[in-house]
Amino acid sequence: MIEASAQLPLSFAHLCATIALGTLVTVAAYWLGVLIQRKLGGNPVANPVLIAIVLIVTVLQFSKTPYANYFAAARIIHFLLGPVTVALAVPLAAGLRQFRSSLAGAVPAIAMGSLVSAATGLWIVHLLGGSAVVAHSMTPKAATTPIAIGISQRIGGQPSLTATFAILSGILVAVSVGHVLNWCRVTDWRAYGVAAGTAGSGIGTARAFQLNELAGAFAGLALGLNGLATALISPVLIYLSGPK
Repeated sequence: MIEASAQLPLSFAHLCATIALGTLVTVAAYWLGVLIQRKLGGNPVANPVLIAIVLIVTVLQFSKTPYANYFAAARIIHFLLGPVTVALAVPLAAGLRQFRSSLAGAVPAIAMGSLVSAATGLWIVHLLGGSAVVAHSMTPKAATTPIAIGISQRIGGQPSLTATFAILSGILVAVSVGHVLNWCRVTDWRAYGVAAGTAGSGIGTARAFQLNELAGAFAGLALGLNGLATALISPVLIYLSGPK
């Protein structure tokens, strides 16, 4: 009994040290990503999330650390995805007056964006001969990661694969949305926010906040409504695309 009691604090201390190290590596990688983007004048191609992913993968490769061990150590970051998503309600409340005058145009746009994103994700995988699991994992890709994972679990997808698709989709949108809207001659920050939040989940929303507060607020609105719409649309699309 004495020996077991003596070992308990050591085990707890080791657990705390492991979590602290995993969190430190994650935060440091993202901080370096932000720093690199600033040095490059805010270039959207130098996305901090993409840079952080590359840095973390490099560290894991050189240290020969299994991803499962890293994920267990950094699980507090994963847990915080939920509260951070909920915290987007703060800028939403601040821009409530702006939203009221724009809902008639924004809500149909978000709904159509959710439908197109889910449908193309599902049908492109089917067209390329992918498995049902991959197709179901791809369908909720435009929803923010915590919501996309929850949807994936319920429609027969693989949550880890869905998280990968959601992150890659968000990075692609963060890099390209400004160029696409400029090409289309769209200059309204509300439109930018709706596009970034609907198609780019949390990463697209973060990019919108970097550029303009109004765009960020509308991106947060789009992110929340897109998550709801994707949760409703995905099961219907999968049912319709299934064997008759």
